[in-house]
Amino acid sequence: MNQGKTGKFIAEKRKEKGFTQEQLAIKLNISKNAVSKWERGVSQS
Repeated sequence: MNQGKTGKFIAEKRKEKGFTQEQLAIKLNISKNAVSKWERGVSQS
């Protein structure tokens, strides 16, 4: 899986829905730092 491409996709869809990283994190019950890492393509899993 290409993490950079996946992160770009997540960011694009989040922005289309009008969510901030923090709002998405709350909906997914995760930290906003995790969302940021996903979008930057630096997540560990």
